[in-house]
Order: sequence, then C-alpha cells, then structure tokens
Amino acid sequence: MAKKLNTGISGLDDILSGGLPENRLYLMQGEPGTGKTTLAFQFLLEGIKQGEKCLYISFSESREELESVALSHGWDIGALDMLELGSIEDQLKPEAQNTVFYPSEVEMNQTTTVLYAEVERIKPNRIVFDSISEMRMLAESSLRYRRQMLALKQFFSKQQCTVLLLDDLTTSPKDLQVQSIVHGVINLQKLHPEFGNERRRLHIVKLRGIDFVGGYHDYIIKRGGVEVFPRMISSSHQTKRTNKKFSSSVKGLDKLLGGGIDSGTSTLFLGPAGTGKSTLSIQYAYAAAERGDKSIVFAFEESIETLLMRTSAVGMNIQKHLDSKMMRISKIDPAQLSPGEFADQIRRAVLIDGCKVVLIDSLNGYLHAMPQEQFLTLQLHELLTFLSSQGVATLMVLAQQGMMGHLMNTPIDLTYLADTVVITRYFESSGTVRKAVSVIKQRTAAHESTIRELTFTKEGLEVGQPLTEFIGVLSGSPEFVGLNEKELNKNV
Repeated sequence: MAKKLNTGISGLDDILSGGLPENRLYLMQGEPGTGKTTLAFQFLLEGIKQGEKCLYISFSESREELESVALSHGWDIGALDMLELGSIEDQLKPEAQNTVFYPSEVEMNQTTTVLYAEVERIKPNRIVFDSISEMRMLAESSLRYRRQMLALKQFFSKQQCTVLLLDDLTTSPKDLQVQSIVHGVINLQKLHPEFGNERRRLHIVKLRGIDFVGGYHDYIIKRGGVEVFPRMISSSHQTKRTNKKFSSSVKGLDKLLGGGIDSGTSTLFLGPAGTGKSTLSIQYAYAAAERGDKSIVFAFEESIETLLMRTSAVGMNIQKHLDSKMMRISKIDPAQLSPGEFADQIRRAVLIDGCKVVLIDSLNGYLHAMPQEQFLTLQLHELLTFLSSQGVATLMVLAQQGMMGHLMNTPIDLTYLADTVVITRYFESSGTVRKAVSVIKQRTAAHESTIRELTFTKEGLEVGQPLTEFIGVLSGSPEFVGLNEKELNKNV
C-alpha cells in the first residue's frame, strides 16, 4: 500500500484517513476565492517541513504575487522552487514564431518542454500545477486536451512525485475529462447566504483505493491557512462512560427531575421568552463547576457581560469559575460561524478540555445558522449522540414564539431528540405575573408530574410547592380553581 502524505491540514488528513497516497495525480477544483492556492501552499510547505523537494508551477501568477499570498499567512516560501509558465514567451526562440503548425500546438509543445525539463532538473517529491484551465485553453480541442493530460500523467508517474492539479472551473465548469484520469478529486465550494459571511465547504468526489469520510465538510480561510472541520460522525467517537447524576443544587428543581440530570443525556428547556429557561439551564453548569466538573456555555443571543450580570443577580458567581477555567463562555455569532465549525468547537471542548456539561443557549440561534431546518435535525442528532457517548450532560434552550395560550408555537420540534424536556410558563395570580416549571419527559428516571412555581431571588433559584390551585398552566391559559387568591398569596 502506498505511503500517505500529510496535507498540512489536520482536518483534511482526518477526512482522507491519514492523507494522500504518494506518487499519484490529484485534482483540486473550485471557483476563484475557494482557497485552492492557500491549500496548495500548505500541501507544499508540509512537504518542505518533511525534508522533501517541492515545486509550484504557475501559469497566471508571478512569484512576487504568490509570495504576497504566502506573506499574508505568515509563511516563508524561500525554500520552494517555482516555475512561472506565464512568461513562457520569453523562453521561445524567434524562429519558433513562424511555423506551419497551429500556434496553439507550438505553444503547448514549448510549454510542456520547459515543464518537463524543470521537473527532471529539480526532481521534486510534491508538485502543484496551477492551473489546468490554461492548459485547456492552450489545447483548444477536447481531444488534444485529453491527450496532453494523459501525457502529463504518464510523465509525472515516471518521476515518482505527488501532483496536485488546480482547476478554477473558469473555462469548463462541468469538464469531467481530468476527473476520469486522476487518482482523486477534491471539490471546493463557496456559498453566499443572504446575510452574514460566505460559507465554504469541501467534499471528496473520488479517491481510489482509500476509505475517506464522504459528504460535505465546512472549512474556513484565516491567517495561517485553511482549517477544515470534518463532518461529525458520532459512531467514530464511542467510548466507555460511567453514569453520574448532575444536581442543580436547587432542592425543589432536583426533586422535580427525580434527583437531577443524568450524564450522557440531553435536556431541552422549552418556553416563551422571559420564563427563566436560560437561568435554569445555566444553574446546572454553575453547580457542576462548584463540584469540580468543567462546563461550557455556548451563548448565541446574549453577550458575556449581560450573562454575567444576570446570573450574578440570582446568586451565581460565575466569574470565579471563569478565572479558574472550570467554566467557559463562548460567544457565538451564527452569521459568522458555520455549523461544522460550531460542532468542532464542541468536540474540542469535550475531548481536549474535558468539559462534562455543555449548554447551547439557544437552539434558535443555531437554527439561524443552518440553511435548512432538516439539516439542523440531522446535525443535532449526530452532535447529541457524540456527547452522549462521551458521558456529557447536554443542556439546550429553545424559545417558543408568542407569550401565552394558542399564540405560542415552536420554530422546530426537537422534543423527540431530547431525553428530558423541561417546560417553563407564565401564569397570573392577584394581578402578578408569575413563572412555573414542569418536567414533561425524562427517559432515564422517574420524575414528578407536578407543576411548580419558579422564583428568582438574590440568593438564588427557588422551586416552590405544586400549583394545585390552577389548571391550564402548561397550555398558557391558566384558571384558578382552588383557594381564594388572598389565601394563595399567604401560602406562596
């Protein structure tokens, strides 16, 4: 079996099951702006790092232009050999300009002669050919182009080098000529949502003899190069885990949930805005940190400053746990972050940082990051399965639209995915708006079926006695059927 070469991008190597088999011809195609040149540089720089000779063959860009690209990423390409075929006319003899042959044939022959000579002189281990679009134009006919690409493949095969052909798809977006010739094809795409940053993703069209991870994988381009986020596959992260109860340290809440939340389960906090969903969920993350378990909060809507002020007002000193690294708060902008990158942040928090409680606040923001909601469900299913396999207690917040009664609705139904569902509601008593909490589902333990009042004080959260004097609290249209309201207020 052929030795595999690292591409210089760890995420891409993971997708390729270790890298690209050496001494083969590969095609990387994508429209301008998808990062082909950046990725190609990383491939060559990794070769130089491994002590290999590397050659960059350029048709359209000069060394000065390519050096400016490398400089923008902080790379030194001084050790990289480069052949500029864009200035091939300077290397042609004057008598070659007058001939009975077609100009395209002459130019193609002269170009390949110079290319072959330079490769034989340098004897590189890795080659980037940028780009085959120019070769396609030089050939003019598809037959001549295919013959030329076959000749290049045979030549490179004899030279025992690994070649990455770049194609910007400007001359023939649906050309399958080279795809049928090369050993593997990597397709790069750039998507333009109506709002927010452009999104980039790649997929492996083919890779002969190698078991690779199929489907689309998000990637970004930043200073330092391309970073690829392999698609989450929960089955590849199975591990043994121990069962553990995560208490909220709020007696009434733990009693409602049958003792607490189990490790390896997911809990959905569902309710209209302002009913205390976020505060309830973060109470579990805070209590875990108090006991010495690491937790992380992914905040989509709320700023870190606001979150700290709000939780401080109910007795949570989260700042001390941020300072001790027992808690982390990651501010997420769904307009800037792709779902693949977000999943990768969660994976790193669990596998590298050792977080045992993960809070996503809220899924409404996550929904906005997804182009289509059916993909949200699939992504969440893989994500929750992965977190479950790692023994993580996952907390999710989902805000319902509308405030009360039949006007309330949920943007997407995710209750079937969660192991536990906690519902918060408003109810009115003596002209006062109050809050209620109830558990409608818990797969791993026996829970209370009562509805209890939820209050927030400077000392913390309080979950009161069951609301036996009301009916219709969960429907959002409560009715008083018990004690008169003065007696009720005394009991509260």
